[in-house]
Amino acid sequence: MTIREMRSSDGDAVVDIYDRALKSGHASFQQNGGSWDDWDHGHLTKCRYVAVDEAGQVTGWAGLSAVSGRCAFAGVAEVSVYVDPQCQGRGIGSALMNALIRGSEQNGFWSLEAGIFPENTGSVALHRKHGFEILCQRSGFGRMGYGPMQGQWRDVLLLERRSNVVGID
Repeated sequence: MTIREMRSSDGDAVVDIYDRALKSGHASFQQNGGSWDDWDHGHLTKCRYVAVDEAGQVTGWAGLSAVSGRCAFAGVAEVSVYVDPQCQGRGIGSALMNALIRGSEQNGFWSLEAGIFPENTGSVALHRKHGFEILCQRSGFGRMGYGPMQGQWRDVLLLERRSNVVGID
């Protein structure tokens, strides 16, 4: 497996992995992966990575989204790490998270956050392994619009990783 910067030519694979993860009902409130253009506009241009297998197939991706347009929060971003459901359990998510953390610090980010459904225990474990702390559980944070939990109010854990390299002054 190789971790490299994402290219626009990876777009279809990135959206496909996202779309398939959404079908679990435990990845996001978003119902479908949309288009590459949607994904591209919804994520920062910095810190975009893909995991590629020996055959050159994209098996996972990681990226950042802005949490606020206010200048005081320029160093705070929301993380997204998604692994092809057929490739989970191989260390791909961990390798992507390592690249994302390293890249975020090189680009001046001091705080990374994630919102995760409590039922997504694999994602919670991945984030905890990489220094994210659970700050709170937001009860009934949003109503699910699709899938097996359609119509139900869902709790979301808010996790944060504060850099020990950037913003420590």
